[in-house]
Amino acid sequence: MKGTREMSSKYIMIGGFLGAGKTTLIQRFAKYLDDRGDSVGLITNDQGAGLVDSAIGKSNKFPVEEICGGCFCCRFNSLIDAARNLTEETRPDVFLAEPVGSCTDLVATVSLPLQKIYGDDYVVSPLSVLIDPIRAARVLRLKEGPQFSENVTYIYRKQLEEAEFIVMNKTDLLDDDDARAELRSALEQEFPDAEVFEISARSGEGCEEWFQKVLTSELNVSRFLDIDYEKYGEGEALLGWLNATVLMKPSDRGGSDSEFDGNELLMELAREIRIKMEESCAEVAHLKMTLTPIGDPYEIAAVNLVRGDSEPELSHRLYEPVDDAELLLNIRAETDPETLERAADEAIEEVVAIRRGLLFKIEHLEHFRPGMPKPTHRMTGV
Repeated sequence: MKGTREMSSKYIMIGGFLGAGKTTLIQRFAKYLDDRGDSVGLITNDQGAGLVDSAIGKSNKFPVEEICGGCFCCRFNSLIDAARNLTEETRPDVFLAEPVGSCTDLVATVSLPLQKIYGDDYVVSPLSVLIDPIRAARVLRLKEGPQFSENVTYIYRKQLEEAEFIVMNKTDLLDDDDARAELRSALEQEFPDAEVFEISARSGEGCEEWFQKVLTSELNVSRFLDIDYEKYGEGEALLGWLNATVLMKPSDRGGSDSEFDGNELLMELAREIRIKMEESCAEVAHLKMTLTPIGDPYEIAAVNLVRGDSEPELSHRLYEPVDDAELLLNIRAETDPETLERAADEAIEEVVAIRRGLLFKIEHLEHFRPGMPKPTHRMTGV
């Protein structure tokens, strides 16, 4: 590892609730750094294995380390190992770390321990927390719409409370400038210690100002979260989690229809899963999928659905039909894991097998509720 502060890597953690757009922003940030000549390493994180986020990072040819089985706070030693692995491979100038979207209290359990224990190796930036403006407006009671339950909302608000930088993402989704100003005003009033930025990770609007801010700022070690871990754990336990890897191929290898449109399949599958979730009264936090041709991880289609009443969006597109392909499916929703498994199974059977006549095999599937968070470290003082 690097031995002096002058040679330390910048560690930037970008939090935010499920569906806020963290992965899209991190990919844009990584490209920005790469274009200016800085080496970058990505660290992804999830409660389970088989991450869409990692697949997208690798498809963009950035070095990625994946930490599974718990958030950074509970897998702190794994976070250090991941950073060391990346350092041995590419010696990144900047680490971009994306924690699990249902986690909070990250300053006391990740940022400060990293700074105090490994301060010669890393310069830790302030915690940024992204928001989806539609979800945030509902949480702050500015707009009507489907809501999470009280304890899940507790996590959402605590994320904002500990942020030094609140980043209003997807500003293009707001109806007009008045809606944008109303949301910003509400955030500044309820979370007065945070600095608010307005960006669109998809278009790039406002991103460079935030990039420069996090690159030139250091963690404020005097800000800590007052949090009820029982309520936090109960909120996480209300969320269902599903990760699946599915292989698919045409049933007739020699026929004229041996290839299929992967983009259309992803969009149709996302809509079908949404319908199944609506039937079960489950509130979707984030549904994301990728489809890659077997043997070519750099070609990828990706789709996101971030609310139960929204439309899926194709963020990465395949430019040619595929035959053998791998599907990665990640669903997070406020419902029981069995509902997620049933929705995924039925939707895959309907869209992949019945409508398209494709053969499929579920290579990996796990569904669960997150366990009680048990941080490796928790520091609340200098």
